[in-house]
Amino acid sequence: MTYLDYSATTPVNEEVLNTFIEVSRKYIGNPNSLHKLGVEANEIIKAATKQISNLLNIKESEIIYTSGSSETNNMVIKGIALKYQNRGKHIITTEFEHSSIYGPLTYLQKQGFKVDFVKTNEYGIVDLDNLKELLTDETILVSVGSVNSEIGIVQPIDEIGKLLKNYPKCFFHVDMTQSLGKINFDLSNIDLASFASHKIYGIKGIGLLYKKENISLEPLIHGGKSTTIYRSGTPSPAMIASLAKAIRLVLTDLDKHYEYVTKLNKKIQEGLSKYDNVYINSNKYSIPYVLNVSVVGIKPETMLHALEKYDIYISTQTACSTGTSSKSVYALTKDENRAKSSIRISLSYLTKESDIEYFLEKFDVCYKELI
Repeated sequence: MTYLDYSATTPVNEEVLNTFIEVSRKYIGNPNSLHKLGVEANEIIKAATKQISNLLNIKESEIIYTSGSSETNNMVIKGIALKYQNRGKHIITTEFEHSSIYGPLTYLQKQGFKVDFVKTNEYGIVDLDNLKELLTDETILVSVGSVNSEIGIVQPIDEIGKLLKNYPKCFFHVDMTQSLGKINFDLSNIDLASFASHKIYGIKGIGLLYKKENISLEPLIHGGKSTTIYRSGTPSPAMIASLAKAIRLVLTDLDKHYEYVTKLNKKIQEGLSKYDNVYINSNKYSIPYVLNVSVVGIKPETMLHALEKYDIYISTQTACSTGTSSKSVYALTKDENRAKSSIRISLSYLTKESDIEYFLEKFDVCYKELI
């Protein structure tokens, strides 16, 4: 199998899985229970939370566990809007966000909130001057993804964060789902950030929200004791412990992995450059882990299934997208044909050079058959 869809989800690391199994078997109590078994289970959560806080350089009180980034993004956008709507009803985002950002924003627009999209330059980078123009006393939230999941564009998060320091009524949310384990980052200029375990070789169904402790949210889920007042429900010691393990492991050899994946990305681009109908959409501001290309004249799903016959797995858009055309590719290229024909190849330090060679060999076969 040649798996090239790591941005959608990653295989579970064996050590992470072992942690999940061990904790599941050993700590059977409800962490909210007052008896010995409950206390022991709660101690596991506290230890994992402390480890995560050290790894991400944040406070333990600033960690909220969720089911993943889709829930986290909804929690932030709806939670901030409902809690601070007395300050204003204006939110700013970009045209390069995940559907779990647009979904709650569309919901809020129906409730009377105004949403503006900040302009971006030819590389898809946020125009800071335009952001300044859009900011008003009514702006309560700016939400910008650190790394676009389809094209891999990296936004100037620190610069945006520093700019927003001048607007104390406005909070800054960053979807960092595609950043953790791929690039170095600093959360000090960010108010809220989203993360998910299954993007970092962890288990599906667990994620976290980093929220500065001076910020309040209106919860999505009410009722029932948990690790914080912001997300009710019985917490899972095994899932939380496995998340801590996944974060620790994925931050190991970060620069070494980045350099290796850069070499793989370059090899693919060189291999695809000979085709007249292939256009590279990712650019110099994209991380090497994501390579987006358009094969004009071939439907993305057709190419996907053609490669699948050779046990090669890529994606068309993000796994959560519902449209037939890539919004991100269109926002970048303004070319409908490229937006309708884009595919995403996403890499990992687990990807072998032989995987790339095999992909290029079979891509050539599929291209000649389909074009």
